[in-house]
Amino acid sequence: MTGASALDQLRGLPGRLVLWVTLFCAVGYLACAALLVRSDTAERELRMDAELSRVTSSMQRLIGQNGDTVDTSFVGDDPMSQSCPEFGVFPGPAEQFPRYLSDRDCVPAPDELKASLAVAAVASGRIQSGYRVADDKRYRVWAEPFRLQNGKYAGAVVAVSDPSGQLAGHRGYTLVVLIGGFLVLGAVGAASFRLAVRSIRPAAVALEQQEVLLADTAHDLRTPVAALRALAEAAVANPGERAELLPRTVDLARRMGTIIEGVLMRARLAAGVEPLAIEPVWLDQLVAAVVEETPAGGATVTVTTAPTKVNADPTLVQRAVANLLNNALRHGRVEGKPAVVQVTVAGGRVIVADQGPGIDPALAKQTFDRFSSAGGSTGLGLSIVRWVAQAHGGTLRVFNSDGGGAIFEMSLPAAGD
Repeated sequence: MTGASALDQLRGLPGRLVLWVTLFCAVGYLACAALLVRSDTAERELRMDAELSRVTSSMQRLIGQNGDTVDTSFVGDDPMSQSCPEFGVFPGPAEQFPRYLSDRDCVPAPDELKASLAVAAVASGRIQSGYRVADDKRYRVWAEPFRLQNGKYAGAVVAVSDPSGQLAGHRGYTLVVLIGGFLVLGAVGAASFRLAVRSIRPAAVALEQQEVLLADTAHDLRTPVAALRALAEAAVANPGERAELLPRTVDLARRMGTIIEGVLMRARLAAGVEPLAIEPVWLDQLVAAVVEETPAGGATVTVTTAPTKVNADPTLVQRAVANLLNNALRHGRVEGKPAVVQVTVAGGRVIVADQGPGIDPALAKQTFDRFSSAGGSTGLGLSIVRWVAQAHGGTLRVFNSDGGGAIFEMSLPAAGD
């Protein structure tokens, strides 16, 4: 089993980046959420304690003293006695005076709970507060002790409230924080994935182009290398034929150098290292020169041109036209007969028509793809033609002639006057 290619690993990188970003954001948000929930809890408890403390402090000022006797007769005259939260005045463990309970019954807190809070407050000399549970119900309590004139703690004012409303509000707030967190993490994940894909796309495209260039180079060099090896082996085996084989060897070496130079040029252009050398070019003259320099191998090649000037890189266009012509010479013929090729140049277009078997309609869309062509070849030559056309802002089309054969049309942008 082979590992994933570098391109596959690069394409999978956005998912891994999003996973790590989301995890880090989740940890950070959970910490913030914990602080928010804790802060809400403290705020709600402070709010309840402030309300209870207001009642106990107010009632303490109404408690009278007659020597060592506690007088609660004025407490009942205050409006707080008829409102919530409810409260009571309870003696400590060493004092004896009648307890007082407010008139309104706001919560079902048992009197024993309030009395025990008063005893604890007097015994410690401190306020008793917090949650208390009685009869399986939770209460918020505040027990504030008071002193006699002799400085001894005599009793405590105890206020009790029902915290269920605040607790329900806290649960709702916590739910909102959690749902908001999930929405935020989802948005962060989507945004980070989009940014990661956009950031990595240029590197993925560049790596894919490198793989294509390597495949192109291997394809273009495979045949001449094999032929060069065959010529070298023939020269070794037949010393008398070396004079005849040497020129063919030199020609193959020159062809290989041209191939390598073209591939390297395409690599530099694709990587943006070297821009297209755009200049006004007489397309008809360039095509005529390519046809003249290309060995016909017994085929009939006719050229019809009209003066046409385009904005293009002459070296790349020359390579594209040569590929179109070689493709027609190699595949555009009926078996047993020499190829007949018609080349037409006009209006910024180069049209190469042959009289071969034509293009299978089912494969027409794949004709320009690497390693896929209608004629049984690898299709790299035509893919390079399409790349040259697209690099200039032009197009490459293919269709069948009514009289038989394939027609390739490369269009380039015309030069302005």
